[in-house]
Amino acid sequence: MSKELLKGNIAIAEAAVRAGCEAYFGYPITPQTELLEHMSSRMLELGRVFLQSESEVAAINMVYGAASAGARAMTSSSSPGISLMQEGLSYIVGSEVPAVIVDVVRGGPGLGNIQPSQGDYNQLVKSAGHGDYHPIVLAPANIQEAIDLTVLAFDLADVYRTLVFVVADGTLGQMMEPAELPPMRALRPRPEWALTGKGERPQNIISSIYLSADLLEAFNQKLQAKLALIAQREVRYEAYQLEDAEYVVVAFGTVGRIAKTAVQNLRRQGIAVGLFRPITLWPFPEKQLSELADSGRIKAFLVTEMNAGQMLQDVRLAVGRDVPVHFYGRMGGVVPMPEEIETALAELVNGNGRLPKTILEGKNGHPTR
Repeated sequence: MSKELLKGNIAIAEAAVRAGCEAYFGYPITPQTELLEHMSSRMLELGRVFLQSESEVAAINMVYGAASAGARAMTSSSSPGISLMQEGLSYIVGSEVPAVIVDVVRGGPGLGNIQPSQGDYNQLVKSAGHGDYHPIVLAPANIQEAIDLTVLAFDLADVYRTLVFVVADGTLGQMMEPAELPPMRALRPRPEWALTGKGERPQNIISSIYLSADLLEAFNQKLQAKLALIAQREVRYEAYQLEDAEYVVVAFGTVGRIAKTAVQNLRRQGIAVGLFRPITLWPFPEKQLSELADSGRIKAFLVTEMNAGQMLQDVRLAVGRDVPVHFYGRMGGVVPMPEEIETALAELVNGNGRLPKTILEGKNGHPTR
């Protein structure tokens, strides 16, 4: 296989097709509409199911139905569309059926704008519907990784019979760069657990209803055991220039990519800085961050996000109180530039681990926390 120039949204869509997606349901919303458009032609070319639904609420319930019947099913949307799916997401997890959701995040809250953001971190990692569960959340930083993680998402969804998110943002969805697509897979056979009607096979009903409190508690205990297994097996992250680092940037997705450039520039100036980039936002790599903090070498962490500090809480919980954790962020669809992160890091170094007021206030009148 050779690399070709691919747009992020189209690369994710084609990766899903080649991973064996059998049914796609979605509603157009910027900045992920090209993904839906690509699926509208490719799925029909291959004799698979594509349907543009009347809303995001309808789309997620169609995914629920197709997944219950044993099909590899997915949808894609952007921030307010994902908000509308919350009830259906919980039903999917409560029924233990696999499904893949792509979220190309835009600015918020409210209708917001169509600029890139990371403001869906809490929505995906902390809530994603009612009940005691977490979806697996994968956060690519470039188009090749978006392709690879989309394929992985379908595999993880099947292995654990759970909900898996691929979370990108408007930058990654709209940008183009060379990447390699995987070969086309054969469609997998219908799993034994799939929904059946009256026929030759025994009838199998899929539901998330447990009217007895004892039965529902038993299901939740089983679910917690599965989540613990996922947390043990599926943590993914990138450690860059951490072997001798004294200052560490923690960033995910597009900002992780931008932060790597800042780290490279500061390394050339002789500053011992590294990057820790979570790839799984859940399960979060808390153990690895904790071990890094316990090394005794790190003077400060700098969390950088395109939001008001949503991952910041998880980093602080992982690191503990012994090492300072600071934050630099941009909101409303503003993308931080490498030089902004370099300035924040350089002033951390010069200030002995304390960010000055100018950094906390942000630049050009855009407040940060």
